[in-house]
Parts: sequence; C-alpha cells; structure tokens
Amino acid sequence: MTSVTRPLALVTGVGRTVGIGAGIARRLAESGWDIALTCWTPYDLRMEWGVERGATEAVLGELAERGAAAMAVEADLAETETPARVFDAVRERFGRPVTALVMAHCESVDSGLLDTTVESFDRHFAVNARASWLLIREYGQRFTGPAGTGRIVALTSDHTVGNLPYGASKGALDRITLAAARELTHLGVTANVINPGPVDTGWMTAEQKEQLAGLTPLGRLGTPRDTAHLVDFLCSAEGQWINGQLLMSNGGLA
Repeated sequence: MTSVTRPLALVTGVGRTVGIGAGIARRLAESGWDIALTCWTPYDLRMEWGVERGATEAVLGELAERGAAAMAVEADLAETETPARVFDAVRERFGRPVTALVMAHCESVDSGLLDTTVESFDRHFAVNARASWLLIREYGQRFTGPAGTGRIVALTSDHTVGNLPYGASKGALDRITLAAARELTHLGVTANVINPGPVDTGWMTAEQKEQLAGLTPLGRLGTPRDTAHLVDFLCSAEGQWINGQLLMSNGGLA
C-alpha cells in the first residue's frame, strides 16, 4: 500500500511517548494509516511530569518504522484559529483530506468546586470543548471521502470530584462529539466517544496504581494500547456500524 492510497488520521494530543495519543498513533500506523499528530510543549512544561525531550521525533520515527508517512504540528488548541491552521498544514503536507479525526488532547489540572479559578475553568473549556467542536467543524467542512469511510473518535473522562473543570469540559466534549454522529449523516461519518478509564501515563502515584488496579476485575491498569485497539477497530471498515456511542473501555472498573 503506497502513502497515496493509505487513509490519513489526525491524532491530537501526542505530546509524550507514553501517552494514549502516541499509543493510538502507533496502532493506526500498524493498520495502514498515515498519521498527522499535534502536540503542545508549553502544556507539558506546566505539568509536574515536564517535557519529554525528543518525544515528538521518537514517535514520528516509530510511525515511519510502521510504514506510515507522518508529520507533527505544534498546536495551541486554546486559540480559536488553531484547528483551521492544523487542517491547512495537514492538507499542505499530504495533499488529501483527513479520513479519521481522533481527539486525544486535553487540558487537565486538578481542582475542585471551591478552588478552581475562572482562568483555569475557561482554559479547560477552550481546549477540551471549544477546540474539539472547532476540530470537528473543520473536519466536517473539509471531508470529501466516500460515504461510510469517515471517522471521529474522542477520548473522554467521567472524573468529577476534585477535578471540576476537567470533568465538566469532558462532559461537554461528549455532547459535541455525539451530535456529530447525527449532524454529519450526509457525509456518512461515524462519531464515537471512548472513556478509557484509569491509564497510567506517568501521572499516577504508587498508591493510586495499587488502589485503581484493585478496583478492576482483571487486577491491572489500562494501557495506551488497550485504548488504541478500540480506536483502531472503530476506524476500520468493520467498525462502521458503531456510531453515536459513549463506550467504556476500562476493564470493568467498579
């Protein structure tokens, strides 16, 4: 399969090699997709895990090893013009429209009802909800593929207590994405949301790992590859019939 005939996926939020976004990109590349990804280094700089130096280059190298043509775009999704700029850059690089939009980006800073600042609340909704709507809008306006081939997949969370702006903005993301399953009917595009449950991508303490693994029937945490397998299926021809769903992929977490 040549790069011209490979479908093209845009995967947002691929900032670290251990992240869910990177796992999804690897799996799609293995399944024959070319990959455009976004990252935003200033976000990692603000987080306690910091920037993983060389992560973008490492992921791009892994995708190339899997046969994918790949590119990365630094994208501040808090800015309203960014989604259009990303799609423009992808079109310029590949010369064809995006077939699958997979949204793994997020703003996630722990805070509750009483200590969340207005600035933080607005930033969460700008990145997790508004940017997702604008990405879907750009995708819908530009999609020209055969009916039944287009895919939108978003990653969500049901976390609320002690994580108000993240959980609330992810709830808005759910509604926006599920609306696309009906409003993009004329394009034959499917849209689904995945809740991957607790996946250790470097943010968990040893205590959290033990506690969360104990709440799962299989006795382990989720991995980026677990989520990636489901995304891969939803983006495949075989996954076409699943549409407008919020899917729990959490190992049966109680």
